[in-house]
Amino acid sequence: MKNSSKKNYSGKNSNQYKKNSDFHSKNTNYSKKNSKFSKNAENNKSFNNLNERDKKKSNFSSLQRRNSISKPNIDFSNKAPNFYQEQSIKKNFDDWIWGKHSVFETLISERPINRIWCTSEIFSSEKFYILLKDVKSKGVLIEEVSWNRLSQLTFGASHQGIALQLSSSNSISLDKLIELSRKNSSNPILLALDGITDPHNLGAIIRSAEAFNCKGIIIPQRRSAGLTGTVAKVAAGALEHLPVSRVVNLNRAIDKLKINGFLVIGLSGDGKLSISKFNEQNPLVVIVGSEDKGISLLTQKKCDFLLKIPLKGKTSSLNASVAAAISLFYLTGK
Repeated sequence: MKNSSKKNYSGKNSNQYKKNSDFHSKNTNYSKKNSKFSKNAENNKSFNNLNERDKKKSNFSSLQRRNSISKPNIDFSNKAPNFYQEQSIKKNFDDWIWGKHSVFETLISERPINRIWCTSEIFSSEKFYILLKDVKSKGVLIEEVSWNRLSQLTFGASHQGIALQLSSSNSISLDKLIELSRKNSSNPILLALDGITDPHNLGAIIRSAEAFNCKGIIIPQRRSAGLTGTVAKVAAGALEHLPVSRVVNLNRAIDKLKINGFLVIGLSGDGKLSISKFNEQNPLVVIVGSEDKGISLLTQKKCDFLLKIPLKGKTSSLNASVAAAISLFYLTGK
């Protein structure tokens, strides 16, 4: 009986041991599962962190791309990028002068000037104010610009707040032009240009005007090409023999010409009278407008006649320099 009880006891113990081992194995499996789950959670967390970092990097790179497109990194120092160096090489600066001392000496030497750019501080300074006002009254266009804008125009040069472009010829006052035009002609013809901004067109017009014995050119300060080197080159020497008056306001200049006995003729495709049928014998001012816009409406209203050039083909308009040459051919041949 004792032995059997011992056997039973040992059996109970063995069963209990089995239960404990099963429990431990279950716990081990559970802990393994927990460890796997925690590893997966850590991996997911790290993966999410990587995704977030990747998103931030991609967002930052796309932002950099957008900024590089919308706001180019322009260095206006003396060592400019190759692109701006190439552009400055292409731009002809032979007729440009910048820097306070250089510009000041140019102004007091009374050399012909086409245009001046300066900051507001320079314009109002004691050294430059009187000189700049004087050249402005002579028809020179003066623009007040910011320091950065001037740096762009001069491609990063040490401009010190002022720069100018020389003119290939001196302009004269309108009164002087009227006086000269009447000197050797009873019915002189003057040419006034409204909105001719292309220097090649202006040069070609000056060349034709001199060839057809026009007595002078009138151009406004604004919305017009100046007497630059390109204009002089295209004019092929005609600028040396043809006086040019640069006026502040073209419409006021027309009023003064009317007071002095000039008839004002405007070239327009909408003109009612053909230029070939125009027979008035008076001092004339012929106004030529730009190709795209023509003569401005206000200037048209000041014209005594609106004349058209008869065209026989399908082309509805002519280049401004060609129209000027044809009109002068008709008018000087009468």
